[in-house]
Parts: sequence; structure tokens; C-alpha cells
Amino acid sequence: MNYSQLPLGMLRKTERSEMSCYRKGLLIVLAWLAAWPTADAQEAKVSPQAREIHNSGMLFDGHNDLPWQMRQIGQSSFDVLDIAKSQPRLHTDISRLRAGGVKAQFWSVYVPAGTDLTGDALLQTLEQIDIVHRMHRRYPDVFQLASTSDDIERIVADGKIAGMLGIEGGHAIRGSLPILRRLYDQGCRYMTLTHSKSLDWADSATDDPKSDGLSPFGEDVVQEMNRLGMLVDLSHVSPATMKHALRITRSPVIFSHSSARSINDHPRNVPDDVLRLTKKNGGVVMINFYSGFIVPTADLKADKNARGSLKTVVDHIEHVIKVAGVEHVGIGSDYDGVSRLPVGLEDVSTYPRITQALLDRGYDRKAIHGILGGNVMRVLRQNEKVSRSLRKK
Repeated sequence: MNYSQLPLGMLRKTERSEMSCYRKGLLIVLAWLAAWPTADAQEAKVSPQAREIHNSGMLFDGHNDLPWQMRQIGQSSFDVLDIAKSQPRLHTDISRLRAGGVKAQFWSVYVPAGTDLTGDALLQTLEQIDIVHRMHRRYPDVFQLASTSDDIERIVADGKIAGMLGIEGGHAIRGSLPILRRLYDQGCRYMTLTHSKSLDWADSATDDPKSDGLSPFGEDVVQEMNRLGMLVDLSHVSPATMKHALRITRSPVIFSHSSARSINDHPRNVPDDVLRLTKKNGGVVMINFYSGFIVPTADLKADKNARGSLKTVVDHIEHVIKVAGVEHVGIGSDYDGVSRLPVGLEDVSTYPRITQALLDRGYDRKAIHGILGGNVMRVLRQNEKVSRSLRKK
């Protein structure tokens, strides 16, 4: 008999007793289920040990598109969109950067690839650079621009967030090495060779090839970046361009915001053979959080809106470790540049959860510190060393 369908008054005493036990048990189970943490809540837990490891390292994120969001929804004005206040429309504001333990950040000065055709790529890039400079002037107690790895360490020691600029797409230089040098002088310390469209001198991962890698001028760009001390960023480029650049560069490269192609077969991700070449080069692959790049291919085919989770991101980190080694992976979130993020990594406050997940998988303090930022700091120092050597020549 299904006692839950009958009022108590219709039951004999024994049945009422059984029904009372049934309802009491049901209420206990429902209360227990309500109290049981969801997957989100479980992923949100960070132990004191993990938090101490996280905060004692240097979290250096490879790619954040806050300047573009300031342009798009903030009229390029920190009066309109004051990041000293909570900004729920963004993935990034000051309080959440502090909560996430961010110590250093590459701010992307992205402009759309289409500006190469409209002729205003350089103008818009300079406007994006101006936003970053104004942000550092507006919040001097929080941010300070860095030119070198030594600057980063000094700024972090002062309790501030060190900032460097990254050009997202070689269309910004308008086919000109003097413009490349000018952007370096403006504080740009990496350039992604292409964005979504192939250039006359470098092929994109998401467009038809023009050079089967790099043209002779593309080789000149890489060599001049080495001389300047500007990191060569191979996110967005085709595998042929990745291999070509790795063959001729004198400095370690970065992938500022890319993930592992073996897990998700997306053209934006890094194939295993390139991961092995990156190990040989001494470079670092900084894992992107965008759901479309991290969710395994089969899962995306089943559900195009799949978000993935913290676990998915750490799976990508671990894959790079297995193929290239723990010294060659980092974090390149793409916050404020993407429309969909994994469960558990919704904004810049959530980075400590990565440390907890790595700790849970058996990684020690040294390895975790390398992943968070030590690896990209090593690449930056080596890049500066190569630059000094080449400038002397």
C-alpha cells in the first residue's frame, strides 16, 4: 500500500504509525539531499592548505580581455564602469582579482581581425593600450605596469598587481616592423601572430592558409620580436605556423590562451606534436577556460552549449604535463573575452579552486607554483636574456 496517498484519519493505528515513520524518513532524506553539496559547491571548497599554497605563489594569467569589455560596454571609461566596485556584467573587477590571488596579468589589447581590412587596426590598438594605461593611473594602489620580469617581482612584493600588455593579432602592426617596435615601447610584451584571419605573412588556425606557416616577412617579425624581447604568442595560429615559428625563434614561445587538441579537437588548440616541440623550445602553453575550447569533442557534439567544469580545465593542464612536462603549462583564462565558462570557474575570483584541484591530484607546492605563474616567469626571463644578447650583436 502506498501510505503517502491516504490521509492519516483513514488508517488504522498501526498504519498511522507506519505512515508517520514513512513521512519522517522521507523528510530526513529530503533534508539530507538539500544539505548535500552540489557539484558547484564541492568545487568551490578551498582548504586552508590549498589557499596558503595559492597565495604564496605568483598567479600570472596569460590573457584577460577586460580592456575590450571596457570599450564595448563601458565607453572606455572607468567612470562609467568603475572596477573598484562590483561589476556583475564583467568577469573581472578589483575585489574579485584580490579574491582570486592574481599577482600579475597580461592584459589583451585585442581589436577585431576585420580592422585589417578597414585600415584602423593600429589606431584601435593604440586606443586599447590607452585604456590599460589609464586603468593603471586610475587605480595606482592596485595596479602597476611592468616592463620586465624584475619589475613584476618588485611590484608584486609591494602588494600590487603587475600588468603587461599583449597584442592579440599581428594585424595590429600593419605589416611594419617600425610599428612593432613602437608597440613594444608602449608596453606590449607579447604578440599573438594572428587572430581569426590569416595575414599575408602568417596563417591562422581558423582561416585558409596563405603562406603554409610564415612568409619571409613573418620570419622577420619573429626575429625582431626576439631582438626586442617581445614574446612570440602562438595562440590562434595554424599548426604549420606554430611549427615554423618554433623552428626559427631564438626565444621560448608562449601560447597565451590555448588548450589541448587531444582532448578537444578544435583548430585553436595545440596538437601533441607541437606540445613536444614546445617542450624542446622551453615554452609554455597557458590553458584557456572557454567552454568551446575545453569540452571534449564528443561532448560538444552531443550538446553544443556544454560548459565543462573545473575538472575539464585541469584535465587539459594534466594532458600538457603528460606530453610536455610540468614546466611547460600555465593559466591563460580568456576572462572577459568569452561567452561561456566552465562550472566552478565563472570569474577571476575562482583561481584558488585550480590550486585545490591540482593538490587533490597529487601535485606538490613547487609544481603548482610553476603552473600558476612560475613557468611563464621563467620564459619571460629567458626571453629578456636572449634579447640582451641579440641587441649586443
